[in-house]
Amino acid sequence: MLSPRPEPLWKLIKQCGVDNVVALLNGAEQDQRMFASVGKKGFSGTASDDIPWGEAAIRRDIEIFAEHGLKVIAIEDTAPMDKVRLGLPGRDEQIENILTQIRAMGRLGIPTLCYNWMAISSWGRTSVDIIGRGGALVTGFRAADLTGLPPLAEPGEITEDQLWDALGYFLDAVIPVAEEAGVRLGMHPDDPPRPVGRNVPHIMRSPEAFRRLLSLHPSTSNGITFCQGNFALMDADLPTLIREFGGLDRISFVHFRDVRGTADDFQETFHDEGQTDLPECMRAYAEVGFSGPMRPDHVPTMHGESNDRPAYGALGRLFAIGYIRGLEQSVYGKPPLPEPTEHALPVPA
Repeated sequence: MLSPRPEPLWKLIKQCGVDNVVALLNGAEQDQRMFASVGKKGFSGTASDDIPWGEAAIRRDIEIFAEHGLKVIAIEDTAPMDKVRLGLPGRDEQIENILTQIRAMGRLGIPTLCYNWMAISSWGRTSVDIIGRGGALVTGFRAADLTGLPPLAEPGEITEDQLWDALGYFLDAVIPVAEEAGVRLGMHPDDPPRPVGRNVPHIMRSPEAFRRLLSLHPSTSNGITFCQGNFALMDADLPTLIREFGGLDRISFVHFRDVRGTADDFQETFHDEGQTDLPECMRAYAEVGFSGPMRPDHVPTMHGESNDRPAYGALGRLFAIGYIRGLEQSVYGKPPLPEPTEHALPVPA
């Protein structure tokens, strides 16, 4: 996942064989919220007359990536939508912005949109600098530490029924347009998947909640972002759940990552030291025929790196790419060799 702001990491991932990217939108909701939600500065929006989720802006972002040999195959960002999530006045205008984005994505050939139902904030952590393996810094969460954080709403101000009703209203408006545009939505779990956080209920916190989501619209455009770290914290058997949801062709997108702990007390890990059988997860994706976007997600910050963007350092992502690519080729098989470039070594006869 990259923002449309070129940086040295882009050359490194190309050297690691990555050609496709999941994009943030310059100035949109997650672009501006994701690091602020864990107490970091994050990105600055770029001044432009084009709305970030409009076709002109998305086309510009595509062109920026293309100049560096990268193709956008998914977007993990939207226009602001808290009024939609909370069912508040003004939600129809926000839904119309989402429809504008979906139609633009369809015309521009971007088939996957990741969204979430985390109102007011984004992913939550109580620490972003836990000492992990070899001194790497990892993010973590302890429910006992939440007492030091200010509430995001008054007690009882937001209810689970309110969020579910608002989600049904949203899907009724959006799924027919997504089907027509050829875009698959993928709902991301609440992170962490606990019943409530800072007085805001979390409804996307269990496998049963995702079964309910899928039942609201029996369409492959109404799908799941299978974020393995969060599903692992739901005390679920991931390979079994992948086979269930993937067998229905409802996994739109995968965050391939791992954790150690429970939803009330956990920390992120390197891919090879978490609590999940990741090789078996990859086998499950292959068995159900999953061929959508799969990306590294939260990773440790490694030696020599700044922790200004916790869980999104360069070196940890390069480690993750190598780990995932190895599993992928061992399960899906090795793809054909690419055509040699001008200065590449000849392919043996």
